[in-house]
Amino acid sequence: MEGTRLMQGNEAVAEGAIAAGVTFFAGYPITPSTEIAEQMAKLLPKIGGTFLQMEDEIGAMGAILGASLAGAKVMDATSGPGFSLKQELIGYAACAEIPCVVANVQRVGPSTGQPTAPSQGDVMQARWGTHGDHPIIALSPWSVRESFDMAVMAVNFAERFRTPVILLTDEIIGHLRENVTLPSPEEIEIYPRRLPKATRAEGYQPYAVGEDLVPDAARFGDGYHIHVTGLLHDETGFPSGSPAVTEHLIRRLHEKISRVGEEIIHTEESFMEDAEYAVVSYGGTARTAYEAVRTARAEGIKVGFLRLQTIWPFADAAVARLAARVKGILVAELNYGQLVGEVTRAAHGTHVRSCLKYNMLDFTPQEITAAIRQMSEEVRA
Repeated sequence: MEGTRLMQGNEAVAEGAIAAGVTFFAGYPITPSTEIAEQMAKLLPKIGGTFLQMEDEIGAMGAILGASLAGAKVMDATSGPGFSLKQELIGYAACAEIPCVVANVQRVGPSTGQPTAPSQGDVMQARWGTHGDHPIIALSPWSVRESFDMAVMAVNFAERFRTPVILLTDEIIGHLRENVTLPSPEEIEIYPRRLPKATRAEGYQPYAVGEDLVPDAARFGDGYHIHVTGLLHDETGFPSGSPAVTEHLIRRLHEKISRVGEEIIHTEESFMEDAEYAVVSYGGTARTAYEAVRTARAEGIKVGFLRLQTIWPFADAAVARLAARVKGILVAELNYGQLVGEVTRAAHGTHVRSCLKYNMLDFTPQEITAAIRQMSEEVRA
């Protein structure tokens, strides 16, 4: 794994997951995520892990949840309609607090859409695709090396918070090839599976929590009495019809993630020292947006750049700080307009303009540079 290698983004996701301790993968081939499954099928048997190609996307999601309950670190990978099919069990994982990672390599939709074309149209689905009030963590890499690093991060977050984590990459990054130098195993911080501190004789309760609001759940097969359900439940894991228990559980599910705040929410700024305007972007589009900002600055437009690495929870504080420093914000994304609404909400009245594309093609730097010019003219007017 060490040394400089030419690697594809999808391959880096697979290798990052394994480096973080994933030993079980179940999935179903679907463009443009299939290379993740292919790499997992190649690598997992070499470390004593398990790869399963399931009959469909729903079965694959069920398989990883079962393996996770048995103690394995797990991942699934999909795209487009496959991500739609997984939503019910993503909600089950959120309610039952089952650690898992789902890599979604976005493509054009809706429905079958255009299977090999790039898109960032699943941003809101990642947050609200499954029904009910639930938290979610979603990460968006912009390079091959970051695909590796964020796969590690996703597994660690899933284990630490006992929650589903979405690795929200896209076709651009998934099929990008770059020379990368991966860290040695000793350099990678790995969060272990949370196991109960209480013995069976001490009256173990699978959903009892400590100060961090996250339960230490036993593995199936270790002799503990465990009840897992998608129904709202108390500390025993058994369903409860109590309004108080319902309110407590839903609040706890949200607070166990929201209370750590900036520790989960990662952003990266560039060219902000003298910026009067800013571009906000993420994933594959952020690479083009960065070049567009460089071009605009060469033309004399004082524009900076904010890249969102964590999509959910949303970077409200980072965007609010940005809005307080600039006169206008341009949001560049490959969809009909999804994250721009969140930026507008967090910007508290600062001028926000969208730069959108949804015709199977990725952006050119010239398109985003032209939008930067237009935004600066609107603000000056």
